[in-house]
Amino acid sequence: MPEILKAIKEEGYETPTEIQKKAIPIILKKRDVLAAAQSGTGKTAAFVLPILEDLAQQKRIENKRVLRCLILVPTRELASQVARNISFYARYLDIVQTTAVGGLSNKLQAAKIAKGIDILVATPGRLIDHIQNKAIDLASINTLVLDEADTMLDMGFLEEIEKIFPLASSNRQIMMFSATLNQNVKKLAKEFLKDPVVIEITPQRSTVKIIDQQIIKVDFERKAELLSYLIGSRNWTQVLVFANTKATVDLIVDTLNLDGLPALAIHGDIKQPARARALRKFKDQEIRVLVATDIAARGIDIEGLPHVINFDLPDGHSDYTHRIGRTGRAGNPGVATTLLCVKEYKEMIAIEKELIINIPRMMIEGFELTEKEPRVKKVVHKKLSEKKGLREKKPKEKMQRRENKEKKSKKTTKRDANRKFGKR
Repeated sequence: MPEILKAIKEEGYETPTEIQKKAIPIILKKRDVLAAAQSGTGKTAAFVLPILEDLAQQKRIENKRVLRCLILVPTRELASQVARNISFYARYLDIVQTTAVGGLSNKLQAAKIAKGIDILVATPGRLIDHIQNKAIDLASINTLVLDEADTMLDMGFLEEIEKIFPLASSNRQIMMFSATLNQNVKKLAKEFLKDPVVIEITPQRSTVKIIDQQIIKVDFERKAELLSYLIGSRNWTQVLVFANTKATVDLIVDTLNLDGLPALAIHGDIKQPARARALRKFKDQEIRVLVATDIAARGIDIEGLPHVINFDLPDGHSDYTHRIGRTGRAGNPGVATTLLCVKEYKEMIAIEKELIINIPRMMIEGFELTEKEPRVKKVVHKKLSEKKGLREKKPKEKMQRRENKEKKSKKTTKRDANRKFGKR
């Protein structure tokens, strides 16, 4: 459609990404889709562009505004990101969309929905509120998108999803996009999707090659001090820091601000307007550091973000991949640094094993370890022949074995000859 092509050209799109090449033709055929694609691979455009194409054609025929598409996302930040992308791509189309998320006025959202919309981007909890208040009817929806499906299930939204999906039209197209196709995602897909086309763009264990990953070993008590030192001494101007708890996030922000490094926090206890303001200031580089928990950071998309730091080690390889994937986006290089204390060694080795990588370790002068390091068994990559017990022979060994064999053969021949002629 010319209007969509014009908009994406103005956004600087020249060639489609792998997920876009594979998903868009399938979606246009109205097939259900189960896709595995990491953040930063262009998956939002992969489902939004064909949806806009289909909606524009429907409107030409029916010439009326009806809620046709529902996009479910796990967090408010991701909802804002998806809605922003829809606005960009649909700028020359008569498409109206809104968001339904927590932290903002329920009445204002209900009023916008009542005026008539084509697309709704929502978080499950707030959508259930609107359904219970009879502010929305999902019966007209013929396109359902579940974005970041694995995160939705990790956050405990299964019950809400199972309530929402049956309320849409029975003749519906469902698309599920997930960073990983784990068993929970597959089980959900089996429950609701009809003969889906499965698309896997990035192997689940891979990490982005353009990202320079490094580990800095440091005592647990000196992590905050080292964080300030790295940002200040290396003059990093835009750094996203991940921590595991809200309390740790707040402590890091306080420490950085005291050290003269402007920082703000994003986590579940911070109200939506404050979170949006922190993200805007970080993007505009009014602050140098944004500190976030994993869930709150879902949907953070900052073009050209140069540095990500794991203050705490995440729970597993999936969260690790998500975190470092905030940098190295759209072909831009990035650096992902993990501050690792002794008690995290075992978990880090497990992440490396799962992702099939070896990340270099280092120490910073003045921050040398005082904690006793545990003995870690070094993994030696053996040749296939050695694994099978067929150790490859060296040339000298081969020659020695041949000589021994020849000597043994001569002795046997001589003994046999003596026996034959009756000699003892």
